[in-house]
Amino acid sequence: MTQPANVDVVVVGAGVAGMYAVHRFRRDGLTVRGFEAGADVGGTWFFNRYPGARCDVESVDYSFSFSDELQQEWDWSEKYATQPEILSYLNHVADRFDLRSAFTFDTRVESAIFDEDAVEWVVRTDAGECVRARYCVFATGSLSAANTPDIPGRDRFAGRVLHTAAWPHDGVDFTGMRVGVIGTGSSGIQSIPMIAQQAEHLTVFQRTANYSVPAGNAPMTDEHRDEQKAEYAERRRLSRLSGGGSPFQPHPHRALEVGEEERRRAYEERWNMGGVLFAKTFPDQTSDPAANDTARIFVEEKIRSMVADPVIADRLIPKDHPIGTKRIVTDSGYFPTFNRDNVTLVDLRETPLHEVTESGIRTTGEHYDLDAIVFATGFDALTGSLDRIDIRGRADRTLREHWRGGPRTYLGLGVDGFPNLFLVTGPGSPSVLANMILGAEDHVDWIADAIGYLDRHGYRGLEARTDAVERWQAELAERADRTLFPRANSWYMGANIPGKPRVFMLFLGGFATYREICAQVAESDYDGFELVDAVRRPRPDAAEVMAE
Repeated sequence: MTQPANVDVVVVGAGVAGMYAVHRFRRDGLTVRGFEAGADVGGTWFFNRYPGARCDVESVDYSFSFSDELQQEWDWSEKYATQPEILSYLNHVADRFDLRSAFTFDTRVESAIFDEDAVEWVVRTDAGECVRARYCVFATGSLSAANTPDIPGRDRFAGRVLHTAAWPHDGVDFTGMRVGVIGTGSSGIQSIPMIAQQAEHLTVFQRTANYSVPAGNAPMTDEHRDEQKAEYAERRRLSRLSGGGSPFQPHPHRALEVGEEERRRAYEERWNMGGVLFAKTFPDQTSDPAANDTARIFVEEKIRSMVADPVIADRLIPKDHPIGTKRIVTDSGYFPTFNRDNVTLVDLRETPLHEVTESGIRTTGEHYDLDAIVFATGFDALTGSLDRIDIRGRADRTLREHWRGGPRTYLGLGVDGFPNLFLVTGPGSPSVLANMILGAEDHVDWIADAIGYLDRHGYRGLEARTDAVERWQAELAERADRTLFPRANSWYMGANIPGKPRVFMLFLGGFATYREICAQVAESDYDGFELVDAVRRPRPDAAEVMAE
């Protein structure tokens, strides 16, 4: 079927955000074209097929809320779904709502250039197609631009080289192989236990130790599933009133306002619950160093109880950041894996990685012979996928140049100088600090409502004002400075990418607070945005109206 070359909206990306964007814009009667670099829907869950890949938000919450029928008909098999089940769910959603028909797959958007005279975006792809749209929505994902560090000799290794973010769809059999895993972030911590079960020997190259909490995963019983479905409306309501987009609130008191027994009980409960929520046990856990220490000591005791060799346990305990200021990983047997005879931990702080050779990896301490190397080195988070597209706004200014000192947005939704361009769950929003599916739904709904407002009032353009952007950036920084997050060299700060500006890129006020701010902006006729009419005249401000 021939796709239109002129549409209301172009959506870039077919992950959870792009899928919902197509559904919502179509529902509103808008014409939509979508482009996706992958061969099908799914976004991060299409590409990240490494062994052990699992969500750290409970399955029942990490799902779309826009259709109660969808919520009731889908049955999750586990508390924390694995990648295959999440992808199966997203395929079901795509089939049920006919979402694939809007997308052109295996196609990368190479450029998006704003035509100021026409007030349109001109989008070009690597297939040579050119599409014009009134609005351009980037649903490119926060963790989609894979990072492979430039290690000397990387390309001369004779064995198999893999990256967790581009895993072969038919899987990998490591039986009888000597495998090296570089990186102990989320993908490394989740894949290491699985690889260790297959490999003849696994060598883990750790530069930075990370905190991780066992998933506490369990099969979903029919009874539990029925209870959750009966309570879905209330569960969603509580999720949207929470700090992280899940129906759980922190302890009502600060960490040091309760006794040792009560504090340990609260930590134990969250530890057994599993997942990322351990970081939100107490409301001051990531803002008060003394409170943070109580959580750190608790987890260090847990790690030492799981690792037989005290020297290895000590190497696995982070010493360079407060707990929770890097994303706490959700694992399945990570720490006990280092009790296996076929697993070696190499601390790159003690013996730095020197080079990749034809037969393995050499550190300053010794050479490790390997048959396969797995790069579990994460992503150029939040901005990387946008940096790889030539995006040009007013006066042909590129987004790369505009963001040279770090990303600048208003609400994480709009960018000054780039009218009618919207970001979904990107920098300047809670993004990865909250439930990404609910966050994506909120962003898309806000954008769709804004488009409806423009159409009803005869406006052609919506553009973030520079003063609003500057105020928002100041608020992001001020909120971050009230916390311990800037003390960590995290990918939240861009610290994993050489040369990337060190700026805390997320909104730390919580999911509910952020939603309230966005709603207030919309209710005040999009305060902080310029509304441009058909002849590109900005709306007058209040002072000008009074003068007339």
